[in-house]
Amino acid sequence: MAKVITMPRLSDTMTEGTVATWLKKVGDKVNEGDILAEIETDKATMEFESFNSGTLLHIGIPEGGVAPVDSLLAIIGKEGEDISALLSPKTAASTSTETTTTETATTNNHQSVLPKGVVVVTMPRLSDTMTDGTVATWLKKIGDKVSEGDILAEIETDKATMEFESFQSGTLLYIGVHEGESAPVDSVLAIIGPEGTAISGIAENYKKGGTPVLASAKEEVATTTVAETPATIISNERIFASPLAKKIAEEKGINLSQINGSGENGRITKTDVENFSPSSVQNTHASESQQAPRTETTTPIFVPSGQTFSEEIKNSQMRKIIAKRLAESLFTAPHYNLTIEVTMDDAMKSRAIINSVPDTKVSFNDMVIKACAMALKKHLKVNSQWSEDAITINHHVNIGVAVAVEDGLVVPVLKFTDQMSLSQIGTSVRDLASRAKNKKLGPAEMEGSTFTVSNLGMFGITEFNSIINQPNSAILSVGAIVEKPVVKNGQIVVGNTMMLSLACDHRTIDGATGAQFLQTLKQYIEKPVTMLA
Repeated sequence: MAKVITMPRLSDTMTEGTVATWLKKVGDKVNEGDILAEIETDKATMEFESFNSGTLLHIGIPEGGVAPVDSLLAIIGKEGEDISALLSPKTAASTSTETTTTETATTNNHQSVLPKGVVVVTMPRLSDTMTDGTVATWLKKIGDKVSEGDILAEIETDKATMEFESFQSGTLLYIGVHEGESAPVDSVLAIIGPEGTAISGIAENYKKGGTPVLASAKEEVATTTVAETPATIISNERIFASPLAKKIAEEKGINLSQINGSGENGRITKTDVENFSPSSVQNTHASESQQAPRTETTTPIFVPSGQTFSEEIKNSQMRKIIAKRLAESLFTAPHYNLTIEVTMDDAMKSRAIINSVPDTKVSFNDMVIKACAMALKKHLKVNSQWSEDAITINHHVNIGVAVAVEDGLVVPVLKFTDQMSLSQIGTSVRDLASRAKNKKLGPAEMEGSTFTVSNLGMFGITEFNSIINQPNSAILSVGAIVEKPVVKNGQIVVGNTMMLSLACDHRTIDGATGAQFLQTLKQYIEKPVTMLA
């Protein structure tokens, strides 16, 4: 279904924006994270990212055009999709304009009763699916001085925990959502203003009125921002960097011009700065090793014999979303499972040879991911997703890799996995897994998967079934490699085998299709040399 993209609020005082440049034109393919346009606000010119994938079907504001926040900016959907209902007699533009005008007027009314210099900061929308946020940690306390660009708090969304910057300077006068508490988007998060300012009743009046005072907090954070700040000028070169990246670089004394940005159009992200080494970034990454599974170290609570004891642990926002999504998947998609046993003797020999190359580290999981990517190209129906109107066959392969973290499970995505070498897959998986465990992944890095791999072999689990990670149509469960007696050429010998279980959505994948995929996957894994063909 087509999605309407509206003019975003890219600064705390922005009421309208000007489209400086469109980087996509009608008919172009758009991926999540692509830069759609450069938008001029009242403060700067910023890049605006897409949170959706599809085809750009309509541009509502041409280059040079000015429009209020929430006006129709663009429509993204399937190629050839009918969007006439979204464009019916000026409804989109006029409704948006009227709404924004009303909101602006109401906002101004609230401003008139605010003490001078006081700003209400609201719970930001830090991902495209976020409805509530949980404050994981406050990095400032009431009475602290706050400068523009300071990190106010770490906020837990449905996808990740992100650092939230302040876009105002002053003193933190009020905290509306305490650590561990959750609140809807646009709720009062904090109030910032001159030291000693009386703010009695401001938060309560805001809640009753339900209208943003001054403006909602900017929907931008760390490396997952909707739009980055304007270029930083260093040595007369235009360097694109996120606000947090600039702040960290300044604190560490790093010249941004020495860093190669990994973001869209070479933008420098927080991760780029944190991983930067004057010697060699490549050498640093090459020395990284796969993190061992985290073990529980909490000291057990002593319970006297014969006494009952229970403990209630509040559900995190991540845990709530995991429960919701898994229940939706299991109860809406008719699951069935196919299991196959794979001989791993040749794979073990091949891995040993590959890892004998200096600075190369490939795991069995990396080999499975590579084999899946190649098998999916031969069995595209497995690389699909269901909707009521049609089955979408994906010709690109983006494999999600399930990673266990302290609060649950996240699925970072390897984009265009079929185009990656084994060593590239290994390096990427280690990087994503490490940052996932440290809650440093952005939402864009966990979106867009077409197939998922879940591996519990490192825990000694030999066989299990997973719940499909929708909108994928299938997920592969990978067990441990087991040494056991096997029959070869009529003789019982010692061999190494591994169990694979494929959970399929019967709406998109018939049993024979799933079985054929597993046969191809088995051939690739058992004879890794065939993946080089």
